[in-house]
Amino acid sequence: MNYAILATMSDKPDIDSGNDLLWQVVVDRDAAYDGKLFYAVVTTGIYCRPSCSSRRPKRDNTTYFFDQATAENEGYRACKKCHPQRADAEAIYPAELVAACKIFENELEGDISIPSVAARVGVSDRTLRNLFDRCLGVSPKRYLDAVRQALFRRALKRGEAVTDAVYEAGYGAASRAYEMSESMLGMTPARYAGGGKGETIYFTVREVSFGFIIAAGTQSGLCCVRLGAKCSSLTKELKAEFPLATLVEDQEPVLTWATALVDYINQQRAWPILPVDIAATAFQAKVWAALRAIPAGMTASYSEIAEKIGKPKAVRAVATACASNPVALAVPCHRVLPKAGGIGEYRWGSQRKQKLLQLEKD
Repeated sequence: MNYAILATMSDKPDIDSGNDLLWQVVVDRDAAYDGKLFYAVVTTGIYCRPSCSSRRPKRDNTTYFFDQATAENEGYRACKKCHPQRADAEAIYPAELVAACKIFENELEGDISIPSVAARVGVSDRTLRNLFDRCLGVSPKRYLDAVRQALFRRALKRGEAVTDAVYEAGYGAASRAYEMSESMLGMTPARYAGGGKGETIYFTVREVSFGFIIAAGTQSGLCCVRLGAKCSSLTKELKAEFPLATLVEDQEPVLTWATALVDYINQQRAWPILPVDIAATAFQAKVWAALRAIPAGMTASYSEIAEKIGKPKAVRAVATACASNPVALAVPCHRVLPKAGGIGEYRWGSQRKQKLLQLEKD
């Protein structure tokens, strides 16, 4: 199952006021998303780009858009500080990168040669690969895979036959579509078309020193670990995330994994290395593996993680991968700190992050 987001120009997350990744982008004032994401404040009627210097709104008063026109059609007016109406991909990314992305998105028939695309936009093959790596955190090939998977998913959701969807997305053979779906969808195309129906997810909620923790997973491993203030809210979020799956409460194997996490929080055992069942992009997989390699009691900066995975210029992309981590604690994103100092943001609250770091020191 895929609960991760590949942040390209073409493959966008669902608009949802409770979307943790979108909120994290706003909290971090992440300029990498300028032109690709806009947030609006319900109480003021104003929409901004993520990097806006204005005071952050309350999360419950925030909604999101992927283009200025939709925000304005909904009655929101542009912020006079950040001028979001002037934000667009062409202004943010190098022209050669934008041109290459458009080729990938508009010419899916047959095999697309990366060197030929580089030549068409006027750069070398190596330069094009460096542009994708530096600006988007993915290779040109991975970007093209994301474009095809986005088209593939949309065709399946429209009810088209799998074979028709395969060729509409530019795959030369069904086997290639299935191969990519296993890593990017995390389930077979037929099951994805059914909204994940047929998946069985086991879950349990436990009380800990700083609130509650919900742990959920398949027979293969954890797919969702969240922290929160209310048991009912965590359960509600899980059901909303997997509306068509069969949810089974308080049964193995998740009971054993949850107990290990609770014992770790209560300082009754060392940090446990637990199995996870989460699909990811190649970049996210590298980041999350690097996080799991940080010893308990130690920390690393986003730039150090970027260096470790061989992508020293992809610091923002590393931060995005950390923010989209679906299994708190099992993938210890709390061990990543800003290079400039301080505790930094945390999807589950900076106070919880501080407590986790302190218990690991103790």
